[in-house]
Amino acid sequence: MIRYLFAAFALVASPLALAPAVQAAPAKLLPLTIETAHGPRHFRVEVARTPAEQERGLMFRKSLPPQGGMLFPLGAPRVATFWMKNTVLSLDLIFIRADGTIARIAERAVPYSTALSDPDVPVTAVLEIVGGGAAQAGIAAGDRVRWPGR
Repeated sequence: MIRYLFAAFALVASPLALAPAVQAAPAKLLPLTIETAHGPRHFRVEVARTPAEQERGLMFRKSLPPQGGMLFPLGAPRVATFWMKNTVLSLDLIFIRADGTIARIAERAVPYSTALSDPDVPVTAVLEIVGGGAAQAGIAAGDRVRWPGR
């Protein structure tokens, strides 16, 4: 089985990518809803669409809004493996099946860790939110995730 490494990759950012003079365009935020047993939870997330965006993920970010995050659409279902190298923030990694249900939540992934997190089942997307955010919002495996176009 092929495993893919996403989010918080161990790539070394170029000096230009980190230079203060070079400003990235503001990210377009996508509304995303998670249907929980306690009602819907609403987020506005960035989408990592390109390989370069998926390689960078949330690396080097120093903050993330409480209802913010990043969605990694993977296309065809596959086992996606993530790590936290070069990621400053603790994150919850929410692995989403093709039917939109949550397969697994890797809670409070440790910043800078090279330990691997994966759902051990094929998924079509991964959502990263603030560490501890899933538990605080009552998000659990089996909940359904929806966003425009899905």
